[in-house]
Amino acid sequence: MHTVNGRLRAISCVLVLLVSSSLSQTLASAPSSDWKAFVRSRLPLYGHRNWIVVADSAFPVYANPGIETIVVNDDLPSVLKYVASAISSSRHLRATVFLDQELQFIDEHDYPRVSELRKQITAQFPKEQASSIPHTDVMTKVDEAGKTFRILFIKTTTTIPYTSVYMRLDCGYMNDEVEQKIRAAMVAAVSRELK
Repeated sequence: MHTVNGRLRAISCVLVLLVSSSLSQTLASAPSSDWKAFVRSRLPLYGHRNWIVVADSAFPVYANPGIETIVVNDDLPSVLKYVASAISSSRHLRATVFLDQELQFIDEHDYPRVSELRKQITAQFPKEQASSIPHTDVMTKVDEAGKTFRILFIKTTTTIPYTSVYMRLDCGYMNDEVEQKIRAAMVAAVSRELK
């Protein structure tokens, strides 16, 4: 009987250590006062198919352990400006940007300063780099990516809905045109082999 109780205590201790270790890892990715350093620490790790989302303050926290959420005490335009600049300064990254289509239809009477906020958001990217799609569509893309790839959500102090900016990261030293050339060359090589 003593051996069984001893084993149960040992198993209990191991479980407590595992849970506390897991909790400390969760707390390690909690918000820090230097969110810029946190973002800088993630960029070298991230690549093709990772996402960074600069979100309004009501954005939910995900349960998936591959999705990190930090809360910053800054407004969305300031955070977005920093993150967009950090990505564009990176040699290995570029971003495809998605905006909630609903943002275009928010009335200034309902949310004063929304027009200015829209300008500040779109000013961060060339026109061809950003697409406006329905919120449910962009959330589907994020949810799907989160099953396999790391995502960083940065919650800001902004309290206007549909202002979140979703940046899907791509290879910075390859563009879509070069990718299409490679694919075309592969198709041509296969068709030559078949002749």
